[in-house]
Amino acid sequence: MNFFSMLYPASNGGTVQETMPEFFSDLNLDQVIDAILLEKQEYGLRPIYYTPLTDPETVYFRQQIMQELEKPSLLALVKSFAEKMKSVRAHLVEMERFYYSSQQKAWFLDAAEMYCEAVQTLSDCLASMTLESQGFLAFRDYLLRYVRSAEFRTLLADVRRVKSKLGAIRYCLYIKGSSITVRKYEYEPDYSVDIEDTFARFRQGTVKDYLEKFSDWMQMSHVDAQIVEYLRKLFPDEFLELDRFRTQHDSFIDDSIAIFDREVQFYVAYLDYIALLRNRGLPFCYPKVSAVNKNVYAREAFDVALAHKLVRHNQPVVRNDFSLGGKERILVVTGPNQGGKTTFARMFAQMHFLASLGCPVPGTQAQLFLFDTIYTHFEREEYARDLNGKLKDDLLRIHKILSCATQNSILIINEIFSSTSLEDAVFLGRRIMEDMIRLESLCVVVTFIDELAALGEQTVSMVSTVHPENPAERTYKIVRKPADGIAYALSVAEKYGLTYPRLKERLVR
Repeated sequence: MNFFSMLYPASNGGTVQETMPEFFSDLNLDQVIDAILLEKQEYGLRPIYYTPLTDPETVYFRQQIMQELEKPSLLALVKSFAEKMKSVRAHLVEMERFYYSSQQKAWFLDAAEMYCEAVQTLSDCLASMTLESQGFLAFRDYLLRYVRSAEFRTLLADVRRVKSKLGAIRYCLYIKGSSITVRKYEYEPDYSVDIEDTFARFRQGTVKDYLEKFSDWMQMSHVDAQIVEYLRKLFPDEFLELDRFRTQHDSFIDDSIAIFDREVQFYVAYLDYIALLRNRGLPFCYPKVSAVNKNVYAREAFDVALAHKLVRHNQPVVRNDFSLGGKERILVVTGPNQGGKTTFARMFAQMHFLASLGCPVPGTQAQLFLFDTIYTHFEREEYARDLNGKLKDDLLRIHKILSCATQNSILIINEIFSSTSLEDAVFLGRRIMEDMIRLESLCVVVTFIDELAALGEQTVSMVSTVHPENPAERTYKIVRKPADGIAYALSVAEKYGLTYPRLKERLVR
């Protein structure tokens, strides 16, 4: 009975990255993963979300499972199983806090009963479902074999037998003052019903209930514990069965089922995260991926971190397209400040990272590249204690990126060299772009330097647009067209009457 994983095909294992990648904060992926895992901390899923995949086989393996879980009946079943397993684990944790051995063993028995019921229900329901993904088919086959195994059948039989024997215990308590006597029940008549029937005729309206209720406090008191010890003497065989069960089934949770219970939450957490956006009409799709083909595109894509903030405030989410084909490798994004250029760059990288996890990405259609790593260069504040200065810091950071990056990397360069003269910025930007072109890695460069948008056939110019009738109003649409910062400046000047002819006319007056 071999079941490997819900995250990797049987032939592909994988080591995970325990620490958050450096580029996460620049891309706001730290916010995305925090939100995804907000309710899933107990599963320890962060390393899975920190580790991009580099082979299409594993990506498509996960995509199939994710698509399968989009079926409401299967998702509800998996969530129900998860809640039951949570209860099992909670029982096992809680029992360790109890002072008395008998109570620990009773809770252990209850946990085993809940586990058996959860596993049996999951197996029965999966058996009746039409499944297509390799991961769920493999797990269903494993689960069917497991519930038919001698190991599980013995566990289930022992649970039922011990529960039945303990449930059949009947005893009497004689309480007089501070003295309690415990003895076996000898079939004395119970007059409670007769007494209640006799006095029921005298009830008028709502009356005070004098029935004594047992405490729901989980920890047994010393009196409870002493009563149980007397019961152990009165019913030694029944309690011996409980002791044996605790010893014989010390680790009753199957390892493969525990793996499934944890790993399937990777998919559930992501589907729960994007459900809010989907409910607001924002599309998600399963992208085509490749580790060799750098022809990439996306339709109606958006920044998922920003989208979550916007929909919570009932604000619209602007969607954008991009594409790189043939020898094209670099998207150069220009346009007015606060026009969505940085958001566009983040979106490009976010989509590639989420696709590398095997997750659906924002948009109606996409084809993306499986990278080796992502490098980001975003502007940083200049600190007085930093003796390098902003320009030198920019140069050192970009040099490190270009030294480490490979042709399979993704580079996101956002607004650098703003601290130097335009002439120097053009010179430095051109040199860096030439290195990127030689590297042949996929890049997005956000810049105020229009000249960089037309360095060769490897570059594609993208421009942040404004409203045609009001140049001061941003549309946040990024379109593929030649950079034209002068035209934007002229439109603003015309809007405010600052063109040369208008100024000359006013001065003459």
